[in-house]
Amino acid sequence: MVMAKKVAVLAVNPVNGMGLFQYLEAFYENGIPYRVYAVADRREIGTNSGIRLTADDTVAALKGHADDYDALVFSCGDAGEPYNLDLMEVIREFAGRDRIVIGHCAAGMMFEKAGVASGRKLSVHPLAKAAIVQGQAVDEPSAVDGNFWTARDEGTIWTMMPRLLEELKK
Repeated sequence: MVMAKKVAVLAVNPVNGMGLFQYLEAFYENGIPYRVYAVADRREIGTNSGIRLTADDTVAALKGHADDYDALVFSCGDAGEPYNLDLMEVIREFAGRDRIVIGHCAAGMMFEKAGVASGRKLSVHPLAKAAIVQGQAVDEPSAVDGNFWTARDEGTIWTMMPRLLEELKK
């Protein structure tokens, strides 16, 4: 029997709750193991609607552990602060090991900033399109380009979720 792939989920503070909860519910309901890492200096974060959450660990603890996971999700939100350095390092590490890299909204922009989007088709929020220089911003609700899975926003995650869950169950 094949085990589902393990997923590391990055949640900025504040995180877009609608997007984050779509991933977590889909993974939970489909038996896909995951751990949530706060892009912060502590595990306690919030959503952009004020819901308080406690992540499993912080992004700093994920550095050097890409081999422990098969996929990485960047759940969009207002990324800021010095934790972005850890965030960029983790994204580069996962992409460099050909892990599945997943995200929505500004995720493509984060992949671009991390230097891993070169030549990749990325579905990004319309306001983030101008920031995509090395990759190719597309207008589709979601895009899959090799191991990169992106959705335009939290309202279009569902357009890639069935195929993504299928891939994560392999």
